[in-house]
Amino acid sequence: MATNIPANLKYTKEHEWALVEGDTVTVGITDFAQSALGDIVFLEVPAVGTDLKIGSTFGVVESIKSVSDLYAPITGEVVGKNTDLEGSPEKINEDAYGSWLIKVKVKDASELNNLLTAEQYQEFCNSSH
Repeated sequence: MATNIPANLKYTKEHEWALVEGDTVTVGITDFAQSALGDIVFLEVPAVGTDLKIGSTFGVVESIKSVSDLYAPITGEVVGKNTDLEGSPEKINEDAYGSWLIKVKVKDASELNNLLTAEQYQEFCNSSH
């Protein structure tokens, strides 16, 4: 059961979180995801300037247990990436919501309606895991 789900964020069923600020969305993986993955040892995210399409894979997170694809919660252009995680991906385990992965400039704001609220994500986690 996922218990650490900040109310100010939006979520995907692929366990990414999204902080919407104007036309930019900051993306990370949820506390539920990092807990399920275990110790994270590698992270690959796209370069600034990369175009993402909603639902497409944009990177990989690898733990001692498995390798998981990362899925774009929104269509847009990568305008920032968290370089602090490049040599220290384990920071995601320490603070999943403080360790953002990328920032995306939103191309179609209507896609934000596809994201889950904190309550919906909690319900999803409880019902599917």
